[in-house]
Amino acid sequence: MSSLQCPIHPDANLIEDHRAGDIICPECGLVVGDRLVDVGTEWRSFSNEKSGTDPSRVGAPENPVMGASDLSTSIMVGFGASDSSQGLANAQRKNMNNSDRQMNQAIGIIREMSERIHLARPIQDSAAKVFKQILDSKALRGRSNEAQAAACLYFACRKEGVPRTFKEICAVSRVSKKDIGKCFKLILRTLETSIEQITSADFMSRFCGNLDLPIAVQTAATRIAKKAVELDLVAARSPISIAAAAIYMASQASKDKRTAKEIGEVAGAAEQTIKQTYKFLLPRARELFPPEFKFVTPVEQLPAS
Repeated sequence: MSSLQCPIHPDANLIEDHRAGDIICPECGLVVGDRLVDVGTEWRSFSNEKSGTDPSRVGAPENPVMGASDLSTSIMVGFGASDSSQGLANAQRKNMNNSDRQMNQAIGIIREMSERIHLARPIQDSAAKVFKQILDSKALRGRSNEAQAAACLYFACRKEGVPRTFKEICAVSRVSKKDIGKCFKLILRTLETSIEQITSADFMSRFCGNLDLPIAVQTAATRIAKKAVELDLVAARSPISIAAAAIYMASQASKDKRTAKEIGEVAGAAEQTIKQTYKFLLPRARELFPPEFKFVTPVEQLPAS
């Protein structure tokens, strides 16, 4: 464009008409050059949605977990659809290979479960990638798609450092805790990997937050649980039971008391299990609390159960 100039007005600053693809002299209107290609975004929208924020006609980003690179066309059939539309949709389902069908279904299951327990999109994506690896390996062939998806989500939560309990995952799925556990073990074996052992500290912040407990109680409960493990007071007890019992002890010593039943509803632990674990902690309570903790209820007056 810099080499072009109007023969009548050589000093004029030429302008581009992007719509027509021409270069025009602003002084006399002479078309100096034509057929320019507009490299900008094409803003024409072919959608019935008038409220869309981006009407550009481009596809969705490539999805690496889909075998066809997610470039397939989805045919939706609604109420009153013609026989031809129904036939196209049926044909599409038949043409989709089994792996892509399973992958598509699993992504939907993972997303639905994640939304119910408020898991972020990166965790969902991580679970989908794990499912893709397992699907390609055919290691879990014969297991239900939902059990595999639930196990992948549990694995992703552990891997990303935001663990959820088996009970929490089981509560938002339609498969048993036993089936999810079996799939999880097979995933670890298939991927030949190991993930860090979960501890009571992994759940402390979430449990205390859901119970609306102050940071001082959370800090004390974390110290109690850690010290109890170091002193071998809670052998064979699950990290969740230890966390729940530590929260129960710390809250009972503060002004923000919570019952074992309230804690159990948040932690997914039985009230009786929390109290039994608490009894193991009680004889050594004085050395379990952090030195700076401000007692409202002295150690000697803590409940016996």
